[in-house]
Amino acid sequence: MPSPETLVSFLMAAVLLGLAPGPDNLFVLTQSALHGSKAGWLVTAGLCTGLIGHTTAVAFGVAVLFAQSAFAFNVLKLAGVLYLLYLAWMTLRNHSEGDRTTPPPRLSYGKLYRRGVIMNLTNPKVSLFFLAFLPQFAQPEMGPIRQQLLLLGGLFIVATIVVFGLIASLSGRIGQYLQRHTGARRTLDRLTALVFIALAAKLLATSR
Repeated sequence: MPSPETLVSFLMAAVLLGLAPGPDNLFVLTQSALHGSKAGWLVTAGLCTGLIGHTTAVAFGVAVLFAQSAFAFNVLKLAGVLYLLYLAWMTLRNHSEGDRTTPPPRLSYGKLYRRGVIMNLTNPKVSLFFLAFLPQFAQPEMGPIRQQLLLLGGLFIVATIVVFGLIASLSGRIGQYLQRHTGARRTLDRLTALVFIALAAKLLATSR
C-alpha cells in the first residue's frame, strides 16, 4: 500500500475536491434542501456507490475505454444530460401541480438512492478524473498497483461521505426553514430546476 505520508496527502486532496463546487455536491445540496437531510445522505450513498463503479473501472482498465473511444464517452455523456433534464422537468412539474400550502411529496428512499447512482455513473468525466488522479498517488515499489488504486478509491469515497454528509445536514436544516414559507419553496423549486439544467449544459459541453 502507499506510504502513510502519501495517504494523508491523498485524503487532504480528496476533502478539498469534495468541498469544491461541482455537480455531485450541488446535487446533494439541492436534494437535501428540497427533501431533507436524510434525502441528502441517501443521495450521497448513491453517489458513492457510483464511485465504487468508477474506482473498479480504473483499477481493471475499463475506464481507458472512455479515454480512447469518443463514441462510448458521448453515449454515456448524453445519458447523463438526458437524466439531468428529466430531473429538472420533474421538479418543475411537481412545482406546477403541487399544492404550495402543503409540504412537497417525499421521494422514496430507493428513488433518492438511485438518483445518486445514476447521476454519478452517467458522468464519464468521473472515470476520466479517477484515471488521471488515482495513479498519481500509487507507488509501484509499495505493491501491486491494482490493489493500491482500489484502496485509494475507497479512501476517496470515505472523504466524500464525510464532506457530502456535512453538506446534506446543513442544507437540510436550511431547507426545513424554506419549506415553511410558500414563496421560498417556490423559489427553491425553480433554483433546483435551474441547477439541473446548468449541470446538463455543463456536461453536454465537456469533451474527453
